[in-house]
Amino acid sequence: MLSKKLYTLFVLVLIAAFALSACGGAASEAPAAEEAPAAAEEEAPAEEASMEPVTITYLVDDGPDTAIQTEALVNAFMEKYPYITVEVETRPGGADGDNVVKTRLATGEMTDVFSYNSGSLLQALHPTDTLVDLTGEAFLDNVAESYFPAVSVDGQIFGVPTGTVTGGGILYNIKVYEELGLSVPTTWDEFVANNEAVKEAGLVPVVATFGDPWTSQLFVLGDFYNVETGSPGFAEAYTLNQDKYATNPVALAGFEHLQEGYEKDWYQADAATTKFEQGLGMLAQGEGAHYPMLTFAVGIIGAMFPDNLNDIGFFAIPGTDAATNGATIWMAPGTYIPQTSEHVEEAKLFLGFIASVEGAETIAAAVPPTGPFIVKGVQLPDDVIPSVKDTAAYIEDGMAYPALEFVSPVKGPSLEQICVAVGTGQMTAAEGAEAYDQDVEKQAQQLGLEGW
Repeated sequence: MLSKKLYTLFVLVLIAAFALSACGGAASEAPAAEEAPAAAEEEAPAEEASMEPVTITYLVDDGPDTAIQTEALVNAFMEKYPYITVEVETRPGGADGDNVVKTRLATGEMTDVFSYNSGSLLQALHPTDTLVDLTGEAFLDNVAESYFPAVSVDGQIFGVPTGTVTGGGILYNIKVYEELGLSVPTTWDEFVANNEAVKEAGLVPVVATFGDPWTSQLFVLGDFYNVETGSPGFAEAYTLNQDKYATNPVALAGFEHLQEGYEKDWYQADAATTKFEQGLGMLAQGEGAHYPMLTFAVGIIGAMFPDNLNDIGFFAIPGTDAATNGATIWMAPGTYIPQTSEHVEEAKLFLGFIASVEGAETIAAAVPPTGPFIVKGVQLPDDVIPSVKDTAAYIEDGMAYPALEFVSPVKGPSLEQICVAVGTGQMTAAEGAEAYDQDVEKQAQQLGLEGW
């Protein structure tokens, strides 16, 4: 089974990859990252490109942070390569954006470069048929090897990381914890006790934003560290259709967390209609103590409520044993080149810039990092926000594991709707898990996976 070996490799490579500057606490003890080879720091030789004026197009999602990050990257790249103009196009996020990407690839109308998910969603693009293979490119030497499985198919590498690693678990309000005398929980029982104390104080224990269904998934997806720790090899067995959420008690726990929140009245009264941004406001302003979410959201809190940015911390979804408490990690999205591009060499220069220390530092200067970078040699700022320190500490301590979607191509499209149903009492945890096991079958069959 791959679990312990994969876990060890993942942790060792992450530790080696992240050169964290003195961030305080555990983060200050991070080992220095291995310096990238000098040749890898340089972009492809100029003779590989035409040097004639060239325009390449770049498709990204329409999120506010993405717009700021993209503008900074594009401007820095064009200053470095003044003969290349980069024109940016945008697409929606979520399922609508997935459809745009798939349609444009299928019709041969994709831009020269595009940003998209790494992991299981990338698999659905059939990369070997649609994307340019980057295997062997010098700029890949700058990237931590732990990232490559998330952007690889059949031994070919197709993308470079754009942004930071993200923690998936519980965002919490530090001031609320201080006022109530609470400590960060390392077991689920401790988390339950904290929630009851928060409720007794008249605050919302767990903010839920089921009005944006995608946000409902974190109790399930963010629990995967506990799944792989408590049931080693689950990812491999799940991919081979040899294990299920509904029949594995450890995997079922994530759905049970959702149900418990509903039954114990942890969510606010209007959770079914509350939107993502509203939930962030509740957390930032101390109306709620916890929000199951990815740490990228802290950057949005910084834009919406800058005075509260340092009030938000992060901890892993607790399991049953404090000794094995650890966090589920989301890899950075990737940037890719379609095979239909007429400017592949120029596009590779752009990807090389994104995967360089200069490119990562350009992103960090434009948008405050919400997690560690996965480009070698990049140092986080000394004043990095608490949630990033918290995420980095799990990685440095060897208590981190990638989310299921980065170690298995199997992910069903209806998980968010199923999680909403469980979280609002329309389904039990067992019914939700069984529904999700059925949901993944079609995708697995479409991917032609063994055992399905």
